[in-house]
Amino acid sequence: MKKGNKYGTHRVIEPKGVLPQPANKIDNNMDEIYDNEILIDVQTLNIDSASFTDIEARANGDHKRIAEIMMEIVEKQGKHRNPWTGSGGMLLGTVEKIGDALAGKIDLKVGDKIATLVSLSLTPLRIDKIKEIRADVDQVDIDGKAILFESGIYAKIPTDIPAKLALSALDVAGAPAQTAKLVKPGDTVLIIGAGGKSGMLCCYEAKRRAGVTGKVIGLCHSQKSADRLIDLGFCDHVFTADATQPVPVLEKMEELTGGQMADVTINNVNINDTEMTSILCTKDTGVVYFFSMATSFTKAALGAEGVGSDVTMIVGNGYTKGHAAITLEILRESEKLRKVFTELYA
Repeated sequence: MKKGNKYGTHRVIEPKGVLPQPANKIDNNMDEIYDNEILIDVQTLNIDSASFTDIEARANGDHKRIAEIMMEIVEKQGKHRNPWTGSGGMLLGTVEKIGDALAGKIDLKVGDKIATLVSLSLTPLRIDKIKEIRADVDQVDIDGKAILFESGIYAKIPTDIPAKLALSALDVAGAPAQTAKLVKPGDTVLIIGAGGKSGMLCCYEAKRRAGVTGKVIGLCHSQKSADRLIDLGFCDHVFTADATQPVPVLEKMEELTGGQMADVTINNVNINDTEMTSILCTKDTGVVYFFSMATSFTKAALGAEGVGSDVTMIVGNGYTKGHAAITLEILRESEKLRKVFTELYA
């Protein structure tokens, strides 16, 4: 086997010298793997929400056209990096082959079912056939292969949680895990996009961390998601609003917090132009965590400057130590949340 670079630069075709994620094209030839790679037989792609929403809109909801766009992306780049959002997703598959340099040094064996915890925007991918598109959960079943680099992280699919359910939760594992790190007892927490997949997990974790002296506020786009969130009981207040309209949301937050605003705001939405809502609803000494891949960090930085806000803004790193374990444990702990996730995503 040929020797590979830890970070996968040996797969970069153009431009040379960059890492696989920003590369315009990478090598997705699966006939021969490098000594530090893991070959995966892929069953399901979990496209990130911002990316799938964008592709679905470009295809006018037509599944045939969605499949064509996805095939075109992979054919051109050797990976699934949405050229309009820059984001990818993750995958579910079975370990088919392990490179010689990794054999016996990792806790994987051929036949293990895993979810990759690195973005499809850097993962060498070959799609042979698109079998089913489940637009309501951003998942696409395929026949295909993928490569996980030596530096890539993954989670074994547990035996007590169905694979598709685990995949849905692990796709957004960074959000509740980061929430666990950011929220302190007594904090007021605003979750934007609270009725979605990452939002519900964040609400659960925020309430656990803020405790009885804290307050968790959930902002939902639709009444349906708001009703679902109210039934879960993780939030002290739930309201519906358009997160792209900062002033009405600001006024509502002033009402709910007595003008104190949020100590921590978690943005989970999959649409553009919600940066200023997040900033204005957070006190100057607070923190905004932009988990949303639809975030424009130029808009966030210049927008905060424009309104004189000294808020701390955190880029939504999809990885933090223990994020997979934290997220799967939430599904084990909360029977109500697991039931909702099963109904919606599995």
